[in-house]
Amino acid sequence: MAEQPGGYFEDALIMNNITFATRRTFLNRGLTLLGGAATVPAFLERTACALAGPADVPKSGGKPGVKAERVLVVVQLAGGNDGLNTVIPVRNDDYYRARPQLGIPRDAALRLTDELGLHPEATGLKELYDEGLLSIVQSVGYPNPDRSHFKSTDIWMTADPEERMHSGWLGRYFDCTCKGNDPVDSRRGIALTSESPLALHSGRFRPVSFAAPDQLTWRPGPSHDGAEQAFAKLNRPDRRADDGHLPDGTLKPVSMLDYLQRTAMDARLSAEQIQKAAGEGEGRQRRRPLDFLRPGRTDLSQQLRMVARMIAAGLPTRVYYASMGGFDTHANQRGTHQNLMRQLGAALSTFFADLRQNGHLDRVLLMTFSEFGRRVAENASGGTDHGAAAPMFLAGAPVAAGLHGEPPGLADLDRGDLKWKIDFRQVYASVLSDWLKTDSRAVLGGEFDGLKLIRR
Repeated sequence: MAEQPGGYFEDALIMNNITFATRRTFLNRGLTLLGGAATVPAFLERTACALAGPADVPKSGGKPGVKAERVLVVVQLAGGNDGLNTVIPVRNDDYYRARPQLGIPRDAALRLTDELGLHPEATGLKELYDEGLLSIVQSVGYPNPDRSHFKSTDIWMTADPEERMHSGWLGRYFDCTCKGNDPVDSRRGIALTSESPLALHSGRFRPVSFAAPDQLTWRPGPSHDGAEQAFAKLNRPDRRADDGHLPDGTLKPVSMLDYLQRTAMDARLSAEQIQKAAGEGEGRQRRRPLDFLRPGRTDLSQQLRMVARMIAAGLPTRVYYASMGGFDTHANQRGTHQNLMRQLGAALSTFFADLRQNGHLDRVLLMTFSEFGRRVAENASGGTDHGAAAPMFLAGAPVAAGLHGEPPGLADLDRGDLKWKIDFRQVYASVLSDWLKTDSRAVLGGEFDGLKLIRR
């Protein structure tokens, strides 16, 4: 319905139609407004500028006196990563019989043990493994696996193979950390994706989500006479706004527009804080589009570079979410997967080098997941089709480095697929309990034996 001049804004002035349960509710939604910046009313832009002052500027995190909390970085390998060509059973003849064209030669694999090796292009992963910064969890899946990208991704994001839950497992984690009725600060979860992932959503939490820092830029929308008149009255020169008191010394009543002004300013400054942190160090390149198309740069590499900068800047973020696509290798897999392994390894290796340089290596855990693995046998198109179980990676100084779980059994398949031996919720339980220090049962809705994946 079109707004009539003087209508909506007159209602705002007398507080008839606008209500927010708490100040923080508006703040939480304010960052969502910024995502659709072109629709933000112009009066919020002008009000935010007018109210800017020392008391409005949020204190920067990661500075002296700010607690350095543990951070989880989740990396989605979207499309279904081929686990058998990532962690290769180099001594298993069944593997080479099933993959006469796609099988990685024994002498080319980057040896982990006498039985297993990494893809030869995954040199970054091998470096992390050799440094004691990589944990490989083998044969991970869930009961009655689904081969649909959409359904299986939802299952991993909700941590619910029975599809009873409609919130994300990390969103529920944030719910568990929330005190009282106020929602959690949106900056506690940041997704470097164009669409906000279900994993970070719950009834009380929505993350900040952006693919490039410039998407958080506040862009004023069109105005009209009603807004101009309302705010001309609100900001008239005789209005005492210096100390918040009336001439008789009593506190002025706070109008809804005062409230909107202040919370809009906070939302804008929160967005600018994130934008500055994500783009810090880019110089004049910061406001340009993502540069992952440049030689040697990948989408994931760019995302993790921004994450490293935001961690170093001290944002109050507990969970970062990044994604790398291209793993749905139905055809011509050899070259495609080779490039993916090179990019994945390089992105993770560079990320942890950045953390070490910035002094944050000990407080960051990174976890990868993919919605499923690939079938054991190659297809006629030089690729592999949707499968089931696959490995997960956990990386960082806190991990119990090395191999965990049993390698996949290629002689005992489930309709051509690898059988899972570790439920992915066991990995989640370890991350929640041992790293994020929360009750995994409350988040996952059940008891799942945690694995000893975190050593401190």
